[in-house]
Amino acid sequence: MKITRAQVEHVARLARLALADAELDALTDEMDAILGYVETLNSLDTDHIVPTSHAVPMENAFRDDTVRPSLGTMKAVQNAPAAAGGCFVVPKVIE
Repeated sequence: MKITRAQVEHVARLARLALADAELDALTDEMDAILGYVETLNSLDTDHIVPTSHAVPMENAFRDDTVRPSLGTMKAVQNAPAAAGGCFVVPKVIE
């Protein structure tokens, strides 16, 4: 066994999870199986594998930063549910 029930209880306490005894036993078995699988993966030879952060190639989708005219106050508040003096009117949230 790679993980003990006490370690699972400790992690559950850190995550503020209240687990029943049956749940702790089941979770200990599941986490032990997961760690066993990770141990199998650790035994693979990955010396000649290039590390990647994505499974598929990613390309930067940013556009060029160009100066453009702003939207304008009246157009910005045009579809607002409530506006006054060129500003959005929202309910008070701080008492």
